[in-house]
Order: sequence, then structure tokens, then C-alpha cells
Amino acid sequence: MYVKSFPEVDADPGIRRQVLSDSEGLMVVAFRFQETGAEGKLHSHPHVQSTYVESGRFRFTISDESFEVGPGDSFVIPSKAVHGCVCLEPGDLIDTFTPRRDDFL
Repeated sequence: MYVKSFPEVDADPGIRRQVLSDSEGLMVVAFRFQETGAEGKLHSHPHVQSTYVESGRFRFTISDESFEVGPGDSFVIPSKAVHGCVCLEPGDLIDTFTPRRDDFL
């Protein structure tokens, strides 16, 4: 076992991203939303994604459903589902992807 150190990078305006750990089949990523109104724009990808709200408040849209989440909430986004979020209160999301998001490396 070994530990890698990944840099924190700009993801979208007001959002920083940092890969926390990865393997071919799994990746854990922190998204740090630094300001109210910052948006994770609608998008889709072939990966299954699990999101855990570490802090802050967010409005998520998955397919045609919108809902609000806060600290301690978690949910799964199916492969290829169109999804995105708006930050209602600055905070951090911890996303897990399977398989790993090679585009984040």
C-alpha cells in the first residue's frame, strides 16, 4: 500500500477539486464549494457516483428530479444520468466514482 498526494485544482468557478485516493476500479474526490451560487454544471458520465455531503447545503438535480441536501446526506447517481448542483451554503462534497475518473488524473 502507498499514499499518493494529489494537488487541489480549479474545477468550475468557486469550486476546487482534489483527488483523495484512486485505483483502477474506484476513486474518491473532494469538491470544495467556496461560495454560494457556485454550480456543478449539468453533465453525465459512464461512472456510477456516490456523493456524501461533508458540509454545506446543495440543491442537486438528477435527471428530472431536484432535491436539497445537507451535512451527513448521501445518495447515488446512476451511470449516464444527467446531474448537477448549485451551492446554497459553502461546503464540501466527497464523491466516489466507479470505475475511476481517468479525466481527473
